Amino acid sequence: MDRKIFHRLISVDEVFDVVEKYYPLKPLGIERVSIEDALNRVLAQDVYAPIDHPPFDRSMVDGYAVRSDDIVGADELNPVKLVVKGKIEPGQKPGINVDRGEAVEIATGAMIPRGVDSVVMVEYTRIEDSNVYIYRSTVPGENISTTGSDISSGDLVVLKGTIIDENLVGVLSGLGIKYVNVYVKPRIAVYSIGDEVVEPGKPLEDGKVYDVNGYLVTSGLKKIGLDPDFKGVLPDNYDILYRELEKDLREYDIIITSGGTSAGLGDVVYRVFNDLGEPGIIVHGLKIKPGKPTVIAIVNNKLLIGLPGFPLSCYMVFNLIVKPMIGRIIGLTNNDSEKIKAKVPYRIKKQLGKTWLIPVTLIESRKGYTAYPVSLESGSISPFIYSDGYMILPENRDVILENSLVEVQLFRRLEDLPKLNIIGSNDYLLYEILVESNLAYLTRILSIGSSGGWEAIKREEADIAPTHLLDEETLVYNKPFLEKYGLSDKAVLIRGYGRLIGIIVEKNNPKNIRDVRDFLREDIVIVNRTKGSGTRVYLDYLLKRIALEEGIDFNKLISRINGYYYEVKTHTAVASAIKHGRADAGIGLGIVAKIYDLNFIPLTWEEYDFLILHERLEKEHVRIFIERLRDHDFMNNLIGKYKGYYKLYNDTGYPI
Repeated sequence: MDRKIFHRLISVDEVFDVVEKYYPLKPLGIERVSIEDALNRVLAQDVYAPIDHPPFDRSMVDGYAVRSDDIVGADELNPVKLVVKGKIEPGQKPGINVDRGEAVEIATGAMIPRGVDSVVMVEYTRIEDSNVYIYRSTVPGENISTTGSDISSGDLVVLKGTIIDENLVGVLSGLGIKYVNVYVKPRIAVYSIGDEVVEPGKPLEDGKVYDVNGYLVTSGLKKIGLDPDFKGVLPDNYDILYRELEKDLREYDIIITSGGTSAGLGDVVYRVFNDLGEPGIIVHGLKIKPGKPTVIAIVNNKLLIGLPGFPLSCYMVFNLIVKPMIGRIIGLTNNDSEKIKAKVPYRIKKQLGKTWLIPVTLIESRKGYTAYPVSLESGSISPFIYSDGYMILPENRDVILENSLVEVQLFRRLEDLPKLNIIGSNDYLLYEILVESNLAYLTRILSIGSSGGWEAIKREEADIAPTHLLDEETLVYNKPFLEKYGLSDKAVLIRGYGRLIGIIVEKNNPKNIRDVRDFLREDIVIVNRTKGSGTRVYLDYLLKRIALEEGIDFNKLISRINGYYYEVKTHTAVASAIKHGRADAGIGLGIVAKIYDLNFIPLTWEEYDFLILHERLEKEHVRIFIERLRDHDFMNNLIGKYKGYYKLYNDTGYPI
């Protein structure tokens, strides 16, 4: 048989395009599985919460549910006596309405009845006949987990393309989700090739080495949720290799081998791959060091990959090419191994025309990471112990200067830090922008209210702070707070969009609520947002106007409002409280009222903008986010899903 040496070497950047010409790197199909069988599978569909969690306001402790204003000043010397109206156990729907001077005994996890706003722990009470003595005061919301405070109905819980771990299984089951759609897993066979390779556990003869690659590759595939069959070691024998692989082509979708790929006379993998069928070898040699003798073939619409024999070369090519390639086939959205930028501590000289892969140890400092090269020989396995990853030196550079930044692909995960921190007000459209911009996978969102977002920017903790704070003096949204928070020279407001807010009430508005003045009625119970939220600021502004018009103190006015101190964190929690009869009305987004099938009384268009530190404007993911805001075609397409509840401004996406 004629000897066949390398075809044209190709760059790493070309590999995927070459393979895609012959073999579509996409999922093989979708199947529906029970969550009991979903561990390590890849989701094929976004999962949204079908219910609120918790699904009702519930007690976090054993104790007594009370009205906090009934027990103001209660302590060991001055206990407050309340009449015990009954007892509520977990799983019961309370039919009790607690009035002033009353309390109800409640167990951990039990549903909060109407009329109370906090729970006193049993340790601070004493029961006597049908009365309970309270020895400690509470604040509204104390020891109560409000509806949707954990997860709100309609929240995006997990994105398609995510590997389901045990934590997600718990979340899915907690939301009542029994089945999920996942991508079909390819069937994969793994071999090690070489006359010198010996299975671990057997005696090692002179000139032999124990197999590393078969176990390395198999474990790497299992780590991303696959079930590869490691079929052991095959010799450098054309006939044996051909026979085994021809048989496997009938059973497997992908075959991965290691060893036997060099252009030497004894290496046969590339010849077998090419002879098994059409089109045969499509990649034979890469412009990388180490890893040059990498082979890829397509046979009968099956993918065959031959990796280098030296363990470190094998593993680096596996991480650089094979894992991302298979990641596409199993539907992983973020399927690349983690990469970071790091400085090199000294000058490195390399040859042009090849990408160099050098294992490194990473040292972290206040200024970032420094990548120290690990010395190695061709067959070394010690770099697996000492290396955190490998630096990628591009083929078009021959000198890497001291303190230059290089790309490092990680062997082991660093602490899972998000790339984009968004802290402040929450919003439906914001989630849509992140998802459609492929930023959601890289983002952590903390919904702590607009004021919390301003503080996070001041502490340089947030990349972006969504805000809709109304300045009561100027009646201008957001901009006046730049000076109030001392951020005029440090941060910029990027124009966002308008959101329609108003009063959310029960379906068909049975109590005929028309405006905020109705909140003062004795038969109305409201649900309020937490202090610091833009919605709370807006409601307080409206109430202060009413107080001024009626000539009464603001604090006296709000003392007349039932539920003013019943605080929840999100718009959906407001709607849920009304939906479940815990409240009659509350201020919230119009879109939330629609989602919960409640009535909505519009009040105003608020301005929902984004506060960003000057130094973060050029951060990649911040820049992408701003670019998406400026793309009005993109934004209008998203807003179309929420007709009537959002609007763009001419300067959306630009500094205010």
